Amino acid sequence: MLTEAEELDTLHHWKFQVSAMPGRVIVIDEWQSEWMRDRNNMAFDAKISYRKLPQDSDAFAKDYGYPSLSVGLRWQMNHGITMHKDPSSSWPYIEEVNYDSKMGNIITLYGQFNRPIWQNNRWQVGYDLNIGVGYSHRKYNVENNIDNEVIGARWNIFFGAGANASYRIGKNWGLTGGVQFYHHSNGAMNRPNKGANILSPYIGAFMLWDDDAKADKRQTVKSLNNKEKSSKDYGSPLYLQFDFSVGSKTLLEEWIHTQFETTPDEDDYRKADFKNYITYSFQTGLMYRYARRWASGIGADICYGNYHKQAELYNSYRGYHDKLSPWSVGLGIRHEVFYHRLSLAMGAGYYVYRNMGEMAKELEKPYYERIGLFYNIPKTKIKIGGQVKAHLAKADLTEFTISVPLSFHSSPF
Repeated sequence: MLTEAEELDTLHHWKFQVSAMPGRVIVIDEWQSEWMRDRNNMAFDAKISYRKLPQDSDAFAKDYGYPSLSVGLRWQMNHGITMHKDPSSSWPYIEEVNYDSKMGNIITLYGQFNRPIWQNNRWQVGYDLNIGVGYSHRKYNVENNIDNEVIGARWNIFFGAGANASYRIGKNWGLTGGVQFYHHSNGAMNRPNKGANILSPYIGAFMLWDDDAKADKRQTVKSLNNKEKSSKDYGSPLYLQFDFSVGSKTLLEEWIHTQFETTPDEDDYRKADFKNYITYSFQTGLMYRYARRWASGIGADICYGNYHKQAELYNSYRGYHDKLSPWSVGLGIRHEVFYHRLSLAMGAGYYVYRNMGEMAKELEKPYYERIGLFYNIPKTKIKIGGQVKAHLAKADLTEFTISVPLSFHSSPF
């Protein structure tokens, strides 16, 4: 690792980077492999980053090894990603069309957290997490893009994660490279929602600069770093967290029925208009914040979905006539990662009660996952954010969530 003097001489607050990213779509199941044709794309990325340094006396930044926060813009040229459904026993009612469907180009605005895990005066190796929103100029369309199952809406949620390495050639510039996985989907707020999963190596160049003279920093870093040791109250290390969520989803059962169980002479044959249903959930967790950065715990999840009658209808088409319930209950584990007022919440659970029919048992799993980004409102302990709930990485719904912790006693953090 760098000495304190080397950190002051080699690290900079600001960084501008441009990258080229040739990528390839990942096929996630056997059905996608049947209709996916060409899978290669090309993307160009530009981002500006800000990094807290030792002299900034930031306890969170010190805990994470002085990460950088970035805002970036990515242009994905996806016209090379094509799809076509040949006649197949997997979809016996679908009539083949005389063209290839295309994914369409996407422009994405995103934020990035980039954490170094090893560095010296030339090299830096780390990982990055990305979240944002993308706009696609093409989506599923029954007129001219009917086999495009990966993108079903103009606006999409973007998530990425990767590993990276950079080499500083000159005092203020260098080269970088790595590999990144990234995903675009609409969070089940529309159909289709297979999602685009892309693995991409990349190479780029960066420029560094600072906003003040380093001479003053060396004189003040020791006294400022001493201030990092003073604790702040981030709430109790042991606390109850209550989450109240309102979600939106379309039914996978409806997509399956209209795509694969209707004939061309029916009105719903391969339709593009899907109804949104509102869901409500209450989640609670007993959490322990064992470090400034992290908290983990166990919890329960109660969800109400007003779409059970419609699910009964689609189940009846397959000969299942059981009455379904709008309620589901799950138990699970939770983990949350903090950086100042931002936090990334993750969880995995198992249903102890769920009765959404035989199609749900086939299409979903008895377990589920959640991931969301939250912001702590200043002068309160209340957090607001968005979450995606999924079954085996397939989005089930997207939620807006208000999170309220109830502390037991004061915290050392």
